[in-house]
Amino acid sequence: MKIIKLGILIILAGFLTACNDSNQGSAEERTSITLANWSQPIVEQTNLLVEEEKGFFEKEGIDLTLIPGNGGQDALKTMLSGHADIAFTDPGAVYSALAQGEDLVIIYTVYPQNVFNVVTNDASSISSIDDLKGKRIGIYSRASGTYHNLLVLLHEAGLSEEDVDLIETGIANFAPLLQKEVDATAATDTALVPAEREGLTNADIFEVRDYLNIPSDFFVVTRSTFEENKETLQAFVEAYEESAAWMIEEADEAAQLASDYAIDGREQDLNKGIIELRNAASLDENGELGEMNMDIIQKGADAYYELGLISEQLEMEDYIENIKEQ
Repeated sequence: MKIIKLGILIILAGFLTACNDSNQGSAEERTSITLANWSQPIVEQTNLLVEEEKGFFEKEGIDLTLIPGNGGQDALKTMLSGHADIAFTDPGAVYSALAQGEDLVIIYTVYPQNVFNVVTNDASSISSIDDLKGKRIGIYSRASGTYHNLLVLLHEAGLSEEDVDLIETGIANFAPLLQKEVDATAATDTALVPAEREGLTNADIFEVRDYLNIPSDFFVVTRSTFEENKETLQAFVEAYEESAAWMIEEADEAAQLASDYAIDGREQDLNKGIIELRNAASLDENGELGEMNMDIIQKGADAYYELGLISEQLEMEDYIENIKEQ
């Protein structure tokens, strides 16, 4: 597997080149797929990062390339610009793109559980979401799920973006919180683990799932990619599920390998804590991977419209295909 930066990407591997009927073989026989990721190579995605060693996608005849990103919207833009075949992105980015006329297809629910939250520091005097008014709040970026989910939480308190001071902090979004440069930060459950290790104490944590428990991330393609390449997308999803199942069953090994492959894989026990959280988010309420819950995804779209986060009502059944059943 290759991990590439978009800024230095000069020649892109073509999508769906020379599929091999046996699903194995030389590099020339495998299909090249480029996945636009919402993040940099981090511990919670160890199952994707260890492809060179484990070969989950190679076994399905796929030569996988990852493009790191800076949020779900960033990943989606990378795909829509033609630089990637599949986007690893959040529902807010998908709803927004659909409302603006993009024709997308959700092919897989990566994390059925909403993992976003807002975390305070111990000196912020924030004890409820109403207290966020006038406060400095860190977000990963405005192209990320941290931003969209923060807006959902603010709306629950009758607030909007104009009522707070948003600060884009990047992937290290807990450092400003620990240094008291912000009063709260919008993050995910896995980001909270190292923050507590580094000294975050007495923090209030507001879970977005308590207000809107929609999935955190999807795999998304354009309509044309879906229509033209269903078999290869099925192989991609099957390979991903094999990698996710491995990380669930072999969390200790994954934590060890994360130290070699993830930019934040500093300590094996810390890695394992992050991996276990992400493993839990990968399963739906029935313990299944990748299930496409139409009702919940529709509920999210309706909520985003009602909150004014998108300008058009969406019928999500038009944009969801359970490729595992095709």
